[in-house]
Amino acid sequence: MKKNNIKKIVKDRYKEIAVSGTSCGCSCNSAKKISKSIGYSDEELEIVGGANLGLGCGNPLAHGKIKEGDIVLDLGSGAGIDAILAAKKVGSKGKVIGVDMTQEMVDRAKENARKQKIINVEFLLGEIENLPLKDNSVDTIITNCVINLTPDKAKTFSEAYRVLKPGGKIYLSDIVLLEELSDEQRNDKDLISGCVAGALLKNDYLDKIKKAGFKVKILYENKEISKQQYNGVALESLMVELIK
Repeated sequence: MKKNNIKKIVKDRYKEIAVSGTSCGCSCNSAKKISKSIGYSDEELEIVGGANLGLGCGNPLAHGKIKEGDIVLDLGSGAGIDAILAAKKVGSKGKVIGVDMTQEMVDRAKENARKQKIINVEFLLGEIENLPLKDNSVDTIITNCVINLTPDKAKTFSEAYRVLKPGGKIYLSDIVLLEELSDEQRNDKDLISGCVAGALLKNDYLDKIKKAGFKVKILYENKEISKQQYNGVALESLMVELIK
């Protein structure tokens, strides 16, 4: 399927989610139940309020070492759940920038941050394959179940490398495949927007990361998510730390 078609499918789906404020995400369990199953605490979910739409496949902040005063970039920030939590960690001397390609998600994230009285966060409309940021401008990047949705993952990792400061780190949670999908699955619109059809085999995914220049450390692998959210498809949620 052509890249533009993939982007339109994804954008239309997440526009629908942003406007409605509810989501089956990649399953039809409640947003709170999903988020707790992938590592968010009750305290974190209380902090973010309506920013939790149950769209993630891990909690990058549970493993990420974000420091006070950091400039943090959230790739595919959605309704703002991870950006808001990161903003709490970096404090008044730090800043969080969320980038999302869906205007309705950007608007929703801004409103969620306002409701939670978070002022050290900025949400930008843009594609993570072409980031609207300067070279070497952020200390840390977080991203949660988003890169599988992008049609050009090599460009996405290259862009992340470009904007990250030397020695900076990425804390990334994403879906990777353990077995190849059929052509029918690869072209299924629901699976494209549902975090499956655009995912890569695990080794291919890690190879693209390394080719972009990053050192890779695997932090956590969740195979149970396959049964919990993806009807037993051979996949897992992979949490990694990438170092520039």
